[in-house]
Amino acid sequence: MPDTTPLLAHPLDAPSMFRPADLMQAVREARGLTDAPVPTVCVLDFDGDLSDGLMHGPNVAPVQTWACFHTQMLGVTLDGRHCGVVPRTIGGPYAVLIAEQLHAAGARVILGLTSAGRVAPALPLPCIVVADRAVRDEGTSLHYLPASETVQTPTPDLVDRLVRALDSVAPVRRGCVWTTDAPYRETEAQIRRWADADVLAVEMQAASLFAFGTARAAQVGVVALVSNSTDHTGDQFDTGEHAYRQRVLSAVVRAAHDFIAAADATACHEAGTAGPPGT
Repeated sequence: MPDTTPLLAHPLDAPSMFRPADLMQAVREARGLTDAPVPTVCVLDFDGDLSDGLMHGPNVAPVQTWACFHTQMLGVTLDGRHCGVVPRTIGGPYAVLIAEQLHAAGARVILGLTSAGRVAPALPLPCIVVADRAVRDEGTSLHYLPASETVQTPTPDLVDRLVRALDSVAPVRRGCVWTTDAPYRETEAQIRRWADADVLAVEMQAASLFAFGTARAAQVGVVALVSNSTDHTGDQFDTGEHAYRQRVLSAVVRAAHDFIAAADATACHEAGTAGPPGT
């Protein structure tokens, strides 16, 4: 008999009856908002600590036109580069819910910034991991792509730029992360299995966002602040002071803006070479 588990039998090619644009239009009507695009670079601050520190700082203001029932957005300018920051979008379902709306509202790069636990024993603590692949131990990705063990980043060039930008901030690695919906069900056997498969860290969003990005042709990236491990005897769950998190934010926003600039330059070059002589 075929497997009728709903997640494995999802009609991936069928259009959705409810779209992010529908929800945002309802928000605009309910709150009297104008239809304005969001910043080109938007950051999902999964834990919210970064947003708490930014809230009362300079060059930060709420984005009043952000059409979302569930979240607020902070408009932040760092080193002359603007971004939107949406706090506490933890977990794959919530992260993709907001990412869908950001994509529909004009965001060109959507970055996830998360805390994470160490899986690879040799990984230094603390450190930063830029995910380029994710184990799909969650459910959201199965609504976007056929079942598989892992999903690749849809934007490898963005990964390269993130790694280079973050190298001056802290020890940084690129590689695979394990995305789970159930952090309190991480067993010893699972941790050993994924460590043996060269997985670096465990978190809750990357696989979901990578699948969304692949299916929607959205530019997404995930940066993990690895802060804890079951075999670590030092400080746990410390993702650094606010000044450190702000340096991370500044670096990832710089990388995203550089990524957009490079893509625009390539598009202009291709349009110029593809046109008739003299154009």
